[in-house]
Amino acid sequence: MSERVTAVILTFNGQKWLEKTLASLGFCDRILVVDSGSTDATLEIARAAGADVLHRAWEGTIPQFRFAFEHVDTPWIITLDQDEFLSPELRASVTAALAAPGDAAGFMCPRRSWYLDRFVRHSGWYPDRLLRVFRLDGVEIRGMLPHEEFHPTGPTRDLDGDIIHYPYADLAEHLDKINSYTSLAAREMKARGRRAGVGTALAHAFGKFLKQYVLKQGFRDGRAGLVLAVHAFVYAFHKYMKLVELCDEGTSTPDIPRK
Repeated sequence: MSERVTAVILTFNGQKWLEKTLASLGFCDRILVVDSGSTDATLEIARAAGADVLHRAWEGTIPQFRFAFEHVDTPWIITLDQDEFLSPELRASVTAALAAPGDAAGFMCPRRSWYLDRFVRHSGWYPDRLLRVFRLDGVEIRGMLPHEEFHPTGPTRDLDGDIIHYPYADLAEHLDKINSYTSLAAREMKARGRRAGVGTALAHAFGKFLKQYVLKQGFRDGRAGLVLAVHAFVYAFHKYMKLVELCDEGTSTPDIPRK
């Protein structure tokens, strides 16, 4: 007999892929959607799929997941983003694992992401194994804004198949997310007492580009790999420069220009 499992999905205006996301989770005993104010068809799609929908204002992924987990009454959880779905192979692998989980606290799922014109196979993006199937009492939520990390408190096993991921509609959306995420990350670093300068920002940016494009063989992903590496540079540079900006706030008064 398989273990009972609840699917948890955080949503906000996720109508594009949500129907496919929920369909891939049809084997779950319950689907729980925690929405943070969608104005598109997200809620209608969720309810049509039989999901239970809760509402909570967005404060970040970590508090949102903690809220969701308080409303789960099954021993197991599987979580996907609203732009992800299980491949048929991974769905079969998940159901087989839940039929005989043994002493596993959770299961690691590879994720295959589409970017620009292809599924990225290098650049540090694949196999991108993530803990997405786990016991409710076998995981801790860690991480620094804007990203969460599910940390298992017991042994894990790898599953076959992929989470299929479509993270960005276009380059503009990617840049919008870089701007949002770097602002959150900079504030989080400042709250933890971190400081930086222009040299720090440049060093991290160049290091990120070289790691992703050369060491992680992003050049093998064609133009998608190059664009990803450039955006990794931009992300790192802006994160640390925004930290510089935050640390400099209130430390000096600009001169009034003469007429």
